Amino acid sequence: MSEKPVALVTGARKGIGRYLAERLLEKGYRVAGCSREPSDLKSEDYLHVTADVTDEKQVSALIDGIRRRFGRLDVLINNAGIASMNHVLLVPGQTVDRIFSTNLRGTFLVSRECAKLMRKRSFGRIVNLTTVAVPMALEGESLYVASKSAVEALTRVMCRELATFGITVNAVGPGPVETDLLKSVPGDKIKAILDRLAIKRFTTPEDIFGVIEFFIRPESGCVTGQVIYLGGP
Repeated sequence: MSEKPVALVTGARKGIGRYLAERLLEKGYRVAGCSREPSDLKSEDYLHVTADVTDEKQVSALIDGIRRRFGRLDVLINNAGIASMNHVLLVPGQTVDRIFSTNLRGTFLVSRECAKLMRKRSFGRIVNLTTVAVPMALEGESLYVASKSAVEALTRVMCRELATFGITVNAVGPGPVETDLLKSVPGDKIKAILDRLAIKRFTTPEDIFGVIEFFIRPESGCVTGQVIYLGGP
């Protein structure tokens, strides 16, 4: 019997990341998850590491722990991210640093270190999380949109640099998802966003996993550098 594949999900303590980790376990993966705080997810096939994806040393230790525990890595889902909604004239400089550090720097650092482990087996699937706010150019989300636009650019370039190692890199951009990130956003603003979509409802974690499941299949080895938005922006 072949060994179970291994996946890493960043930001796996709650919300979308927690859902993705649980679904991958159901699908027969061994899963590593990370977040800045401990997780209560328990499974003999699950390893949770408390780590900050913006810290280079912590990221290196995270991947080294996966190598020692599982001996391989097949899938990376860069889910960890933060958002901020505010008019551009009201955004403080520290918010700029925080958003770009988590969304872009974190995605880059984790992808780089994971690719080093993936290339040893000449196989890997990296999926980055972006957002429909990018094509919609949503007002009040200038920094969030800019950081995720950078993640999309990283996706397109990184896919070329890693292709020779058998590693694909793609991205999925959900519409609004009912998570903690939306609790501070007024209901009328959320409705206005949903009304601009072709499919006028919240994106569900199941919707997101459906795209990810396609990207990470062994049979999807020729699919790379793609960004799929959900909801029809």
